[in-house]
Amino acid sequence: MFALLISVIVSAATVIACIVFHVGLGGTIAGGIAGFIIPQFLIGFIVRKKIKTIQNELQAMLLTGREKVNRKVQQFQNRPVGNIKQMQRQIENDQKAIVTEALAFTARFEPFKKWSLLMGRQIATMRLQFLYQLKDFEAVDQILAKGGLFRGPMMMEPMLVAMKMARQYKNGDLKGVEKTFKRHVKWFRGNRGTLLYALMSWIYMAEGESEKARLLLEKAKEITADKTLARNWEMLANRKDRQFSNAGLGEEWYGLYLENPPRPKQQKIRGNAGGGRRF
Repeated sequence: MFALLISVIVSAATVIACIVFHVGLGGTIAGGIAGFIIPQFLIGFIVRKKIKTIQNELQAMLLTGREKVNRKVQQFQNRPVGNIKQMQRQIENDQKAIVTEALAFTARFEPFKKWSLLMGRQIATMRLQFLYQLKDFEAVDQILAKGGLFRGPMMMEPMLVAMKMARQYKNGDLKGVEKTFKRHVKWFRGNRGTLLYALMSWIYMAEGESEKARLLLEKAKEITADKTLARNWEMLANRKDRQFSNAGLGEEWYGLYLENPPRPKQQKIRGNAGGGRRF
């Protein structure tokens, strides 16, 4: 890493200068330490500032795209004209275009990998989310398979952990799912772990392990105080397994692509095509 190399060089040069000018041992040590820390701080400050600028551009691009899609949805809701399925496909295509553009944008972070030790992981984390939204699961699995301290994605958010669990489940790695769940859920206090408990219980139900799901939800409903988890626990406690549903979590749940969201019903338009009243 360039920043580390520069710091080592400056530190060594400072120590040599102290020896040449007959500086005491304490001063030489202090100079060597300062020569290492100060370049790290200055380089880190400059790099972080440049990265932040690019991150702001990415966020602005995503926000602008979402606003355009939301306006289109609102226009259709206010004046429903045409086929609702066709409108949904158009909105999905618009959303896909936004995410595809964002994925390509992440290439602008690549040069900073030489200056920031964690930049590689940050890039992997961003690409993981965008690729998952695009349903490019083969590429998602490749990113998740990357190991090492500076290569793999950062599992700092519940959705990222849930994405990993979902892919492990789809690939038939049930032991891996449980291991990932137990490893990460303890770090998400309160309702931050809701999605992970919901996903793990759903997987248990999908595997015919309703008792495991019930026991997990019994604990989860107290920790998270989430209504959806509490309802699912109640359904399983009363042997109403078919009424188990994570639909109450909304887009967060359906964003894992394990279940399809319910289709909105086509609104019926009263009156004839010309706007007159029917008699």
